[in-house]
This record gives sequence, structure tokens and C-alpha cells, in this order.
Amino acid sequence: MHKELKDRTVLVVGRGSGIARAVVSAVREAGATVVAASRNRDGLVAAYGDELTLETVDVTDEASVAGLAERLGHVDHVVSTASARARGALGDLQATAVLQSLSTKVLGPILLAKHFAPRMPQDGSFVFFSGATARKPAPGMLAVAATNGGVDAVTRALAVELAPLRVNAVAPGTVDSGAYDALGEQKKAELFAARSARNPAGRIGRPDDAALAVVYALTNTFTTGTTLAVDGGEVLV
Repeated sequence: MHKELKDRTVLVVGRGSGIARAVVSAVREAGATVVAASRNRDGLVAAYGDELTLETVDVTDEASVAGLAERLGHVDHVVSTASARARGALGDLQATAVLQSLSTKVLGPILLAKHFAPRMPQDGSFVFFSGATARKPAPGMLAVAATNGGVDAVTRALAVELAPLRVNAVAPGTVDSGAYDALGEQKKAELFAARSARNPAGRIGRPDDAALAVVYALTNTFTTGTTLAVDGGEVLV
């Protein structure tokens, strides 16, 4: 248990699985009370039942974010893992998918900060999710890289504007969080094997790896405006 999170309330925005679920578990173990919110409340009910306070929010809709802030009134920290993937080569990218990606991961944090910061204590913080592609783009990941780069910029700018509230981001590399399941078992296994062999850490990330970084960002009161890389050195090779 971290004394910094004891008796604190943390809002976690994201699905009821993968990294978001690992974050909820880690933050609860650290002593905080968690409110989980997502566009798909049914998914949260299936994941958590009546263990947590569950809310519905669409981070791309300002009225929805403002409504959630009004309902909750006071939280100490906000974590958003929400994302909308826009993978694909340049010629295949659809503007609507790119805009949805940017709206979810870049506009979303701005709206969360706008409506929650006035209700938070000065020692509160925000944690958003970027990604390794911001530092090491690859073919087919143009929109993802642009989105994650936007998260990094927003994180730094908000850290200055909202000070002394702290604002940080976590940038995972390849994590077995369910995001690659659509490839099918064989292709996913081949991709993970290739990246594990190349990655200095010698393995693929786990949701818990990202969750530990979130707990660090929430509890280290001398860390702000920083994007924490949790990628096993993936961007170095």
C-alpha cells in the first residue's frame, strides 16, 4: 500500500480488460478507491460486478465528460487508457478513423483535464496513455504514431498549465493486452516471437508492466510532464 494513495479516489477510464483492468487492480492494491468509467458500461459490469463504482463516459464528447465530473464531484487522480486504433498504411487510412483516434487519445485528455482539474486537490494528478510508436514509428502505424505524439505534447503542456497538479503519460511498447488478438493465434505468436527476440528485455510486455508505471506516476510527487517508457527497450533497436 502506498501512503500517497491511501484514502484517495482514482478515476480510471477504459475497458474492463487489458491494461485498464490491470491499472484498476494495481491502484486498488495501492490503497485507493477506484471509480471505473467507459463508453461500454456493460463491459465494466461484466468485469467488476458490484466491486467498484461504475460510470459511463465518452471522452470525445465534452457534455459526457462534464456530466461525469459533475456526478463525481471530487476525485484525487484521473487515469485514462481510452484509445481508438487507426492502424493501416497511408493509402488505406480513413479520415474518420484517424479523427476518432485523435479525439479519443488527444482531445479526451484535454476534456478530462478541463472538467476535472478544477475539482481536484493541488496534489492530484492525471495519467494518460501514449505509446512507443511516438518515438519509433513503423509502416502502417502513421496515425497511431501521430496520436501518441499528440498525447506526449498534451501531457507536457498540461503539466505547465495545471501546475502544481501533475500530468504524466505512460508509453507502452508491445503488450499482450488483447490488442493483437484480431491477428489470430498464429500470426500473433509469430509477431510476439519476433519482437521478443529483438527486444532488449527479451520478452513482450504484460498489462501489469504498464500498471506499475501508472502507480509510479500517481505516487511520485516529483514527476510531472514526463512520458514513462514501458517498452522493454523496443524503441532502441
